[in-house]
Amino acid sequence: MATAIQKNGMKPLTNGSLNHVENVTNLDGADICSDTKDVLFEEQSQPQVDAPDMEPPEVDIMINNVVCSFSVRCHLNLREIALNGSNVEYRRENGMITMKLRRPYTTASIWSSGKITCTGATSEDQAKIAARRFARSLQKLGFKVRFNNFRVVNVLGTCTLPFGIKITSFSVRYKENADYEPELHPGVTYRLKDPKATLKIFSTGSVTVTAPNVAAVQAAIEHIFPLVYEFRKERSAEDAMLLQSKKRNSGTGKRNREEFLRDPVALIDEEGGLPSEDDDVGSDASWD
Repeated sequence: MATAIQKNGMKPLTNGSLNHVENVTNLDGADICSDTKDVLFEEQSQPQVDAPDMEPPEVDIMINNVVCSFSVRCHLNLREIALNGSNVEYRRENGMITMKLRRPYTTASIWSSGKITCTGATSEDQAKIAARRFARSLQKLGFKVRFNNFRVVNVLGTCTLPFGIKITSFSVRYKENADYEPELHPGVTYRLKDPKATLKIFSTGSVTVTAPNVAAVQAAIEHIFPLVYEFRKERSAEDAMLLQSKKRNSGTGKRNREEFLRDPVALIDEEGGLPSEDDDVGSDASWD
């Protein structure tokens, strides 16, 4: 018994005379030996007993895009904005103008009717700040702007679960809400009515959520986690490579975005409007 304990990596017994014993049948104090064995193996058996009671792993949800819309309640001359505005692009074939901000890093689509949609924010508060800065930019161009009807239209969130998912079995089990067409899309499309959300579930464990607001994204992840947990699996080598390449691509995009924000050319002031006349700012040609 002493030899078995040593082979299992446990500390050697204090009584060195028993280290060579392989089969121990009758020894004085056998009860003590059994108690010692129970104590020594208690730490190994404890995690297996408590494994079902362990807390579920935490899942980080990343908000990638918040789309909002608002109105300025006045007619906008797109040609005048294109000629006098900063960081704008006139798309005449679409009848709209796109305007960009750096802080927060967002893009606005502006129509002559006064309706504006803003994309690129990573939170609802950031989306509202960006919307007000776009409105202030138009106000500085001479339009009688009134910020009105602001609302969050759509939120895109992603998360990576700590395990892979058997999406085929999952789609069969929840075929009422799940739609899986591997010829068209590699993931399962799962639609929720309450909260209203659409989820894209992939075999790598990645989940993409589209919902009306941030709270609905979180509620959708909390709803889907126990369902996919039943169909969890170990990630294959191919899935692990896909996740690593995805992380590298996201990291490269983040670095490019940070370099763009640090670029001193044509900086936008902290008020979110157009650069003032006193600022040393490059021309619009620097954006070409």
